[in-house]
Amino acid sequence: MTQKVVNLKFAPGIQRDGTRFASLSCVDGKWVRFQYGRPRKMGGYRGSFLDASGVSRGMIMQSQNGLNYIISGYSGGIEQWTTDNDDGIGFGPTPITLTGYTASADTLWQFDIGYDPYGTGQNNLIAHPGQNLNDISSTTNTRPLIGQFTGGSMAPVGVFTASGTINSGTNTMTFATTIAAIGAGVSVTGTGIPANTTVVSVATVASVWTATLSNNATLTGTYTFTFDNNISVSGGVVMLYPYLFVYGNYGLIQNCSAGNFNNWTSADANANNISSTKVIKGLPVRGGTTSPSGLFWTLDSLIRVTYSPQTVGSATLYWRYDIVSSQSSIMSSSCVIEYDGLYYWAGTDRFLMYNGVVAEVPNTQNFNYFFDNLNYVQRQKVWASKVPRWGEIWWFFPSGDSTECNDAVVYNVREKCWYDAGQALGARRSAGVFSEVFLKPIWAGWDQNNTSKYTLWQHETGTNQIYTNIVDAIESYFETNVIGSNMGLVGAPQDAGTNMWTRLERVEPDFIQSGTMNLTVTGKGYADDVDYTSDPYSFDPSTLKIDMKEQRREMRLKFSSNTQNGDYFMGNVVLSVETGDVRGTGNP
Repeated sequence: MTQKVVNLKFAPGIQRDGTRFASLSCVDGKWVRFQYGRPRKMGGYRGSFLDASGVSRGMIMQSQNGLNYIISGYSGGIEQWTTDNDDGIGFGPTPITLTGYTASADTLWQFDIGYDPYGTGQNNLIAHPGQNLNDISSTTNTRPLIGQFTGGSMAPVGVFTASGTINSGTNTMTFATTIAAIGAGVSVTGTGIPANTTVVSVATVASVWTATLSNNATLTGTYTFTFDNNISVSGGVVMLYPYLFVYGNYGLIQNCSAGNFNNWTSADANANNISSTKVIKGLPVRGGTTSPSGLFWTLDSLIRVTYSPQTVGSATLYWRYDIVSSQSSIMSSSCVIEYDGLYYWAGTDRFLMYNGVVAEVPNTQNFNYFFDNLNYVQRQKVWASKVPRWGEIWWFFPSGDSTECNDAVVYNVREKCWYDAGQALGARRSAGVFSEVFLKPIWAGWDQNNTSKYTLWQHETGTNQIYTNIVDAIESYFETNVIGSNMGLVGAPQDAGTNMWTRLERVEPDFIQSGTMNLTVTGKGYADDVDYTSDPYSFDPSTLKIDMKEQRREMRLKFSSNTQNGDYFMGNVVLSVETGDVRGTGNP
């Protein structure tokens, strides 16, 4: 029998759908990604912040004044950490005092940044505690909150104070200057103001700014009054700079006046119902000459909103509303991610993207794996992140009967392939952030640590799991597709269709490698036969060849790494094979 030397080749990605016998890609893997079509171990992670008070249900971060600020929202409120380096280690948590928030296990936070239009260096943190964690269609309205990003307190959006003068028995309030944020419908409280008083109208009389109230004042004097726009929604918040948008039930989207988070009554502050179903997510779009623009996802549609002032009769219309798709869906409010100006998300029955139109993202590798194994009752816990260094979009999801995310499917935009985390410990994450300023993603774990707190992990750092001074190896492996004589695949020393087993005589490993790795050979006599797996063959960076005598009709090779500091990137592995001496049935 003539020995033949062949290269080990397979398509990138992990094929979870269908049978192993039919796959052209790897058929199994754990904590492995693909670059240049070849498998390599995913990065390690370490505990950066070890004392989060609860499971994170939303995160955001920003670099400001030389510090990186990390914000995490949980059922009890919002916490902040700061660091002055890229190592993910700093100070916190600092609890943020919240006015107008009641702790709730149903809270799913949405955050955004209100950039300072005046150049003071004090950007605003905007947060919405939506009661959506267990029900995406919840109609419960809650107050969006706002405060300085570097500050320690937040209060409801649209609440402000102003000094004015009232006279007992009259319903007129006067002000020394024009206060554009005071408009019809705004609530008023303060000294001499009866309960449930609102502003009926505003006007300028004899160069004096006046407001007509719904009730007469009971005292006379100049006082500081509180005005409340009563902004409360079920969906969330998004900045389409310089406008803050809120959204929720029955397709409601509403925006403040340009650059003024207190003003919801001026002409450019609009409220519209753009759909019959709830709006659950909004994101800004690169609008070019049509900026600002945004995308808004409802439960069954995608709508683009564009700043487009035009005069119709005596009125000025500021926004254009275009239905991009009325036949789409969305899995959760946290499952949308922007990647290089394109938008990707998980629908209820397929993966979708927006590149000017809505299109399906092809997935022939783990489509069923995701949708069939997803714990749909926990759909709102599905969330998306990205790792641009490797061209990846991650969707974390609760698999099986898990009530928290315990796996992730990954779409590699660069490689145009899919794989998954293999339910590795590194996929047990509830929320996370990516920032170009902070070079490595921060993802929040949902397991309690040894201090009964929760850990924020910095990913893509090193090759191990590091918690305080405890260093653990991270297991990573990949298993090739089927190679064998009858398939006519790589590794076949005889014509396709010849029913002879293949004998694997030698493997010449070619890896950029740290630490010892193992190789096992698995195979069977028939497609539906039981697998037979060899004992492991160990090899290290100095190993030139691995001699063996493994014989199967169809076989798969599994390469694994599970040592501290272990790492690998597969090169051009060479196999020495020949026709076996078995034509019969059964396993070896």
